[in-house]
Amino acid sequence: MLQKSQCQIETQNNVIMKAKTIISTLLLSALAAIPAFAQQQETGERKDTLDATVKVERRATNFLSKGKDIRTEVISAAGLCKMACCNLAESFENSASVSVSYADAVTGARQIKLLGQSGIYTQMLDENRPVMRGLSAPFGLTYVPSQWLESIQIGKGVPSVINGVESMTGQINLEHRKPTDEKPLYIQASVMDDTKTDINIASSLQLDEMGKWSTVILAHADANFMDMDHNEDGFLDDPRSRQFSLANRWLYYGLDGTQVRFGFKALVDDREGGRSTWFEDPWRTKIQNRDLNAYLKVGTPLNEDNSRNIAAVADYSFQRMNSTFGLTPYNADQHSAFVNLLYQDTSNEHLHYTVGISDMFDLYNEALLRLTKNELLGGEIISDIPLGSPKMILNDLGVFGEATFKEEDRFTAILGVRGDYYGNDGFRVSPRATIKWMPHKDWVFRANGGRGIRYSNPVIDNIGILSTSKSIYGLGASDNTIIHPLEDSWTIGGNLTWYMPFDKDGKTYISLDYFHSNFTEQLLVDNTSNEIHLYLLSDVPDSYSYTNNFQIDFSTEPVRGLTLTFTGRYTDARQTLVNQESDIKPMTSLYKAVFNAQYATRLNKWIFDFTASLNGPCKLWDFMKDQSSQYKDGYSPAYPLVYAQITRRFKGFDIYAGVENLTGFTQKNPIIGYLNPWQSNFDASCIWGPIMAQKFYAGLRFTLWK
Repeated sequence: MLQKSQCQIETQNNVIMKAKTIISTLLLSALAAIPAFAQQQETGERKDTLDATVKVERRATNFLSKGKDIRTEVISAAGLCKMACCNLAESFENSASVSVSYADAVTGARQIKLLGQSGIYTQMLDENRPVMRGLSAPFGLTYVPSQWLESIQIGKGVPSVINGVESMTGQINLEHRKPTDEKPLYIQASVMDDTKTDINIASSLQLDEMGKWSTVILAHADANFMDMDHNEDGFLDDPRSRQFSLANRWLYYGLDGTQVRFGFKALVDDREGGRSTWFEDPWRTKIQNRDLNAYLKVGTPLNEDNSRNIAAVADYSFQRMNSTFGLTPYNADQHSAFVNLLYQDTSNEHLHYTVGISDMFDLYNEALLRLTKNELLGGEIISDIPLGSPKMILNDLGVFGEATFKEEDRFTAILGVRGDYYGNDGFRVSPRATIKWMPHKDWVFRANGGRGIRYSNPVIDNIGILSTSKSIYGLGASDNTIIHPLEDSWTIGGNLTWYMPFDKDGKTYISLDYFHSNFTEQLLVDNTSNEIHLYLLSDVPDSYSYTNNFQIDFSTEPVRGLTLTFTGRYTDARQTLVNQESDIKPMTSLYKAVFNAQYATRLNKWIFDFTASLNGPCKLWDFMKDQSSQYKDGYSPAYPLVYAQITRRFKGFDIYAGVENLTGFTQKNPIIGYLNPWQSNFDASCIWGPIMAQKFYAGLRFTLWK
């Protein structure tokens, strides 16, 4: 083992100084963009023709929405401040519905699970625009700063057909800070005990006295230059990284009710992980991501009462990923375009319908050369897709219609259907239905069901398989192109919520829900041996893949300022694999229980927050039983996670401090075969628990109000 040289240390220090300079420049630039505050006038509440389905309910923390047609959990802005919450991946710590884990132990990629299925089956929306698709999916959760957000809305089951049918288990909608916010300047900065730093800036401006034009500028930077290896396996626990992003959102509101929303976002993300560089012949990862997004939303009423209107949504994204996993390069570009044209009409006070046409277009240029040390010595090259391979075009052209019948607030029925032509797979029809019934003002019953369809990407959807030295079969087709088969599923479920009548504010409730998802076609990853095989569900005789998900939620405010919540979830996930002994779906937690307590003193000067969760065991890959005695029964152990935070609020700014994973529980030896990463049993993708120990942090929030 080699030691770090003085040159390496000096180089690292230079990089740190450069990062600090860049962060300072970013901050000063954002401040310079803020002009002198002009006289403003209150514009009042505006009826939004573009985002009518995205009404944000304001509560202190997290809650179940009473007004939504499907079962929706809302994480408010205050809820996002309860944890360190540097990014979206860290914003679900209080949620039992959503589980977040690392895709592997070397890249820092994060993934969610909803209804027992991978996050790729949950549609991510940015104010009703599909995002985090394709190349941006593995790291997309770390690309959304939580302090850019006003709320997160987690909907279970299949939602409306308006935004497509890629939502197979649910959808997560992100509401950003608005151009009309009364905050000309907001700054948040935090630092972890491992010196990882994070800074966010938001500035909302109204640019004319009539309030027609407004804009919000959002800036973010974070950096981690420390080499941390708490378990002493020779691999960095968290990759060295630096990330910069900038967004600018605009709103024009005409006197006739016409709305125009447009904006852009640019991101640069670099990360290096794997074995420490002072090892001889290190196994390393190097990933560079570049993202650019631009969007336009236009809506205009066709009559005075806004009962008829038309709207158009256009979105374009470019993603580039250049990466190396050991000796395996994966380089890819993706151009994505989404266009949605809608006509909405309210025939009367009870009936509302929407019709439209949409197109989802993806152009991939992928190149993967699967190499390991053994293959360099004369073995077979697997999944060799040479540079300059034919570009892959995936296109989904659809027409849709949706009718909503509403009887005051007591009953709502939504029936929608889409017909989509998939360029490589023909025409598919996807029906969806939703019912919401309130037999009493304190009781809410919901049910929904329908079909979901999406194009899969075997590499990006399963990025962790590149963090191995195993042979991988099934990625490519006979013409050396990466396959992108359609996946098909049906989901049904329901929810019953009782709001206690003694609590007039609706903060005390108990909720029960059940959802069933069944796949008729799915791309399966079989990691049951020292080889990884990918194949379609339809290729396996008598195969099936389904999940049953049960959940209970309870929330109450026993005394003023004290909020208590409890959530418990049980998941029965089954999947047939060729080489797996059991049909229990591997790497899926059986249950999760979350308890949260928050207490705020008078005038919210002091806020204390405590969260504890118990994460149940999961069925492991069969080969893992031979790797450690702790896996002899084929299951991971149950484990706790504890978070705590204290906030002191002053006039105009807050200071806070907290700890993540207070108990320090971590998965022992998360990297299999770490002693020799060039051997065929090396696998860094088998993650079932936390890989980071305690993290202490402190930060501040500064807000300048109009």
